[in-house]
Amino acid sequence: MIYPMIFAILLIAAMGCAIAMARADMRRRIIPDVYLFPFMLIGLLLTTFWGWPLEPTDAAIGAAAGYTITAMVGGIYGRMRGNRDQFPPIGMGDVKLMGAGGLWLGVNGLAVAVIIACLAGIMWAWRRQTRYVPFAPFFMIGAFIALIGMWFLL
Repeated sequence: MIYPMIFAILLIAAMGCAIAMARADMRRRIIPDVYLFPFMLIGLLLTTFWGWPLEPTDAAIGAAAGYTITAMVGGIYGRMRGNRDQFPPIGMGDVKLMGAGGLWLGVNGLAVAVIIACLAGIMWAWRRQTRYVPFAPFFMIGAFIALIGMWFLL
């Protein structure tokens, strides 16, 4: 009886962290570690003790893939652009967020979430006529859709 309650509390806490990260990225262009690390820890607890939404090995591979690929893309893009921007286009918060997303979704779910996030971000930037696109809100939407899809389809 206690385990389903703990599971529900962890999911609600993860949802609160996700909303807080999305709001902070939208307002201040930063993804605070104070929300990101509990989000990662909750994902780690859920995969380790409940095996939800993935098995621990799939979650570890997804986390490593998300972190590594995003860090490489950010490094390559940053070197191509030099130091012309005050804010780098891909910050370390985005890299850690992709690692956490890989922990929650695995490699396949992460790919779906990133595609949805990129398409939604492009539409948002086109509509608002802006160059800055906050990644966290759109990634959270894509991750939620991917998580629901994984839950019901697999």
